[in-house]
Amino acid sequence: MSKFVELFCDVDYFCKVFIPQWCKQLLEDGTRKRQREGQMTTSEIMTIVVSFHMSHYRDFKNYSLGYVSLVYKNAFPNLLNYTRFLAVKGVLIA
Repeated sequence: MSKFVELFCDVDYFCKVFIPQWCKQLLEDGTRKRQREGQMTTSEIMTIVVSFHMSHYRDFKNYSLGYVSLVYKNAFPNLLNYTRFLAVKGVLIA
């Protein structure tokens, strides 16, 4: 669990430094977009994705449903279900 906490701290620090700089450089098309915060933070989502790539699991669905939702249930009180998690992750990447 301590490595997971260390990973989260590193990812959270990266997000706090990178995302504001990145948002300043984005080009806008003139349309207004909602800027509402989600249930899970970007740091939490990125931590789960990075930890998946560091794990021995072959597919993300089994990792999410069989490991994260059971072992780290208390660490992520607002954990999204698998389908919603993929949708939010897709928005962050795009």
